[in-house]
Amino acid sequence: MKSLISSILFVLAFTNCMISQPAISIQGRNILVNGTNYYIRGVCYNPVAIGDDRFDPLDFSYINQDTQLMAQAEINTVRTYVPILDDNVLDKFANAGIKVIIGFPNYDDTFRYPDINSGNYLNYINAHKNHEAILMWELGNEYNYHPEWFNNDIKNWYTILNNAAAAIHNADPNHPVSTAHGEVPASDVIAACPNVDVWGMNVYRWDDPSAAITEFALRSSKPCYLSESGADRFNNTEGHENQQQQADADIAIWNRTKINLDKCSGITFFSFVDEWWKSGNVGIHDASGFSMSVPYDNFANEEWWGIVDINRNVTLAYNTLKVAFSGFTGGIENSRIQKGSLLFPNPAENRVNIKLSEPISEDLVLTISTITGNEVVSSPVQVSGREIEVSLYKFRLPVGIYIISAVGKTVRTRNLLIKN
Repeated sequence: MKSLISSILFVLAFTNCMISQPAISIQGRNILVNGTNYYIRGVCYNPVAIGDDRFDPLDFSYINQDTQLMAQAEINTVRTYVPILDDNVLDKFANAGIKVIIGFPNYDDTFRYPDINSGNYLNYINAHKNHEAILMWELGNEYNYHPEWFNNDIKNWYTILNNAAAAIHNADPNHPVSTAHGEVPASDVIAACPNVDVWGMNVYRWDDPSAAITEFALRSSKPCYLSESGADRFNNTEGHENQQQQADADIAIWNRTKINLDKCSGITFFSFVDEWWKSGNVGIHDASGFSMSVPYDNFANEEWWGIVDINRNVTLAYNTLKVAFSGFTGGIENSRIQKGSLLFPNPAENRVNIKLSEPISEDLVLTISTITGNEVVSSPVQVSGREIEVSLYKFRLPVGIYIISAVGKTVRTRNLLIKN
């Protein structure tokens, strides 16, 4: 039977290594990590347990599973809305090779997190500025939609923002300062905040943010990234969950972001995990929401935005982004991974070969999964040399898209997407 693997990801387990603080800087429109362009393949991360709301502590009981799922999907960045208070959580992100954009509110009405208004955001920064996980400090989240929070004059926020960014630069000159602006900031807004290094933009323009990226590039030579974009997986018109809708929208948004990486440093998709507190009963997965330019039903169902559900079951969007992120070879190489393998032939029929950049001698476990995450093959394989030959004929796989993983003691991989 003819078999076709039209998309292959060869992934190996992480190894422990010494943690060192990377150099993070800005050059033109680019964010640099250790002198190399850093492109954000990210997710927004605000885990809230079933039955809790935003006044409760964030739920990090799934952090081991979350970082594993993120690493497997080649997610390299998470964006938070409040600081992570548990240093063990930051350590786990660092150990998984994932960087964090730490968000600070101006005024924390939960009285739980460091904020700008109290000034204790600087205490947090001073305590964590040497942590390897930190990518950027981010101030506010689409506050331009809420002038009522600033005496009905949004210019007051921009003054606070610019002054807070200057204070961060004095405390920590080694990390950029960003803000998450609702949509594209106007030229006068950008001019009012010269101390902001990177502009995040929460952009929901159906499945194509390209125009927003271009608009920003015409107004500023600074880096930008999409701090929120994406789609929920509940179709309000149909009245039920539609995972394909979310997957189609997210991959379209990623592809249109990817072709604009000369003007944009990437994206943090909203969001990694569902949040049941956002609409209605906190103990129920509510389907209410509001009209908005969200694909493909023009309706935002607040509690259905996760690419994993609240029990960490992966969705089609997760698996689709996993393949897309793994096939993206731009940007810095993960410090935990040595790139250097090639998969051929493509399209594959009866076999596929994995050629390594250097010889190894060890036992691996080969797994093959469908794009929806169902494991269809698990087989030991002995490797001695620079090449692994995988016989697909004996597995009798139907035509389709698969994910191949070879797991061993060391890490030698190249993230590669084989296309038709």
